[in-house]
Amino acid sequence: MINLETTYMGLRLKNPLIVSSSGLTNSVRKIKIIEEKGAGAVVLKSLFEEQITNEVQNLIGKDPKNVGYPEAEDYIQNYVKGNSVAKYLSLIKEAKAAVSIPVIASINCVSSSDWTHFAKEIEKAGADAIELNVFVVPNDRNKSAEEYEKIYFDIFSAVKKEVNIPISMKIGIYFTNLFAVANRLNANGADALVLFNRFYEPDIDIDNLKITSANVLSSASDIRKSLRFVGMISDKVKGLDISASTGIHDGEAAIKQILAGAKAVQICSTVYEHGFDQISIILEEITAWMKKKEFKSVDVFRGKLSYGSIPNSSLYERAQFMKYFSGNEKDVMI
Repeated sequence: MINLETTYMGLRLKNPLIVSSSGLTNSVRKIKIIEEKGAGAVVLKSLFEEQITNEVQNLIGKDPKNVGYPEAEDYIQNYVKGNSVAKYLSLIKEAKAAVSIPVIASINCVSSSDWTHFAKEIEKAGADAIELNVFVVPNDRNKSAEEYEKIYFDIFSAVKKEVNIPISMKIGIYFTNLFAVANRLNANGADALVLFNRFYEPDIDIDNLKITSANVLSSASDIRKSLRFVGMISDKVKGLDISASTGIHDGEAAIKQILAGAKAVQICSTVYEHGFDQISIILEEITAWMKKKEFKSVDVFRGKLSYGSIPNSSLYERAQFMKYFSGNEKDVMI
């Protein structure tokens, strides 16, 4: 009998497959389908700090009567924040009543301002855990890397003070020393690290000469961005669960991340492309592979090919294409 059960952030999951925060998880109807198709957990569509802030600024700016009146600005800020959070809390409550799989709330944040107090309300609403999705664009040449990293630690600390449920940090790849960041988050009490988030990326429309948005969906090749770090951090930073995200489009990709040491894997783009049935298909592929390899449980093969489990750990560290490109200059047509 194949056992796909696992634990993530102390939560018991029937399998390691999680549908990540997106439009796929913004309604109870969709969340129920996700459970029916077999997912082990769901991360709700994010509550966006930037979206709330922009909505406040737009409302204040549109009405000239509000300019210069702090009372009006405070009222609008509290109303917008309260309304946005109230809708989110309702989604949490309704989802928890409708499904039995863990429901993880998601907050997309860029600062540790007073909005973090809403985290306590999220816990009260019944969320099993909170995923903090953080990406700050380092656009100030006078700021050091440490100053930007401090924003991440401040956000985590502000939320940690408010709640007792598990907290994961979903971050990007752009750190000078990702291992040091992971180690400090672990020391500060983070339960998990999600590698990596996808964020807005600009593109350029050369015909209409304007800035546009790049494709928001991942491709299967994007797994390369996270596989190295999943394999290394899962081994180097003990006590911190790793959830792999980005580029997981099929069962093979999910297996690779678990072999590298991931406790869970998050999918999104592949469900957008193929529909909710893709959840069941991926689980079937994992099960078939486990039967073929005679692995009775996920725990048996998790981390089997992590950084510290292979004879030559330098395979994870190698950054040059020596083997593949040296001496191949003759193949390049000029």
